[in-house]
Amino acid sequence: MAVATHLGPWLLGTVKDTTGTTAGTIRNIGATPVIQTKAILYTDITAATVAFTIPAGSLIQAATFNTTVAYATTVPTIALFCNGVAINAAVASGSGVGSFGTFAIALAPAAAAGAVLLSNVGTTDAIITFTQANVTVTSGAGVLAISYIVRNADGTYGAAN
Repeated sequence: MAVATHLGPWLLGTVKDTTGTTAGTIRNIGATPVIQTKAILYTDITAATVAFTIPAGSLIQAATFNTTVAYATTVPTIALFCNGVAINAAVASGSGVGSFGTFAIALAPAAAAGAVLLSNVGTTDAIITFTQANVTVTSGAGVLAISYIVRNADGTYGAAN
C-alpha cells in the first residue's frame, strides 16, 4: 500500500446539494476524520514538545494515549496544547496511562479559548504540542494520537456547510 496526500477536505456521501425535503434529496455529504500519531518516551518531558501539525480550519475530535511500555515509579500527567493554548485538563495519575492499552484523553479545556480551538484551529496550520509531567519516571512509552476533521481554512468543508 502506498501513502497518498490530499489537499482539503475529503468529502463522502451521495447528495451534494439539497434539492427537496425527503431522504435522497437532502444533502448528506460529510468530511472524513483523520489521525496522526507520535511515539512518546518517558524522557519526553520538556515543555511544549511538538507532536503534530494539523491543517488550518480543522476540527479536533479526540486524543488518545496507548501505553506500550508501562511507566515505572509514577504515571505521567499529559497536557495538550493547540498553538500554545491548553485544549485539555491535564490527564492526572490514575487515568490508566500507567497500564497497558489505549485510554482517551478528555478534550475539556478549562478556558473558552481552548474550546474555540477544538472547533476550528484557525486560518493557519496549528501546531499541537504536549507536556508530560513525570520527572521521577524511569521507564515508559506509548503512542499519542489525535483525531481531527480536515476542513477548509475558514472551517467549512463544502459550499453549503
